Amino acid sequence: MTDMSQCRGTAWLTEAGVRPTRQRVALADLLVGDGKNRHVTAESLFEAARDTGQAVSLATVYNTLRAFCEAGLMQEITVDGSKSYFDTNMHDHPHFFWEDSGDLTDAPADQLEIKRLPDIPEDAELAKVDVVIRLRRR
Repeated sequence: MTDMSQCRGTAWLTEAGVRPTRQRVALADLLVGDGKNRHVTAESLFEAARDTGQAVSLATVYNTLRAFCEAGLMQEITVDGSKSYFDTNMHDHPHFFWEDSGDLTDAPADQLEIKRLPDIPEDAELAKVDVVIRLRRR
């Protein structure tokens, strides 16, 4: 973990009011330490942490990702109702889900046009529209 990436991870947490524990800073470093956005699963983040020598359990990774989502640092994208991805890009944008590899990537938001949504029941309000475009390689 470099000093710059650790500083970036610590700042990311403290700006959101998340207490920067050692494990949270280590995971934040893996997520935003290089300044790029990430799409991760709990399992892929756990493996990345283990590969860098961080002592963290899979349960801690799950709990930390949930805490990061609750703090507004990440958003959860569910694919197939069973697999969750966590995205550090908090702007509204569509995703490509690559069925053959299981990867989730950003799709160009400027190319998406939603002209009309179904009528929303009177006792509800629109919270968010998630767009996941499923692809497979030829």
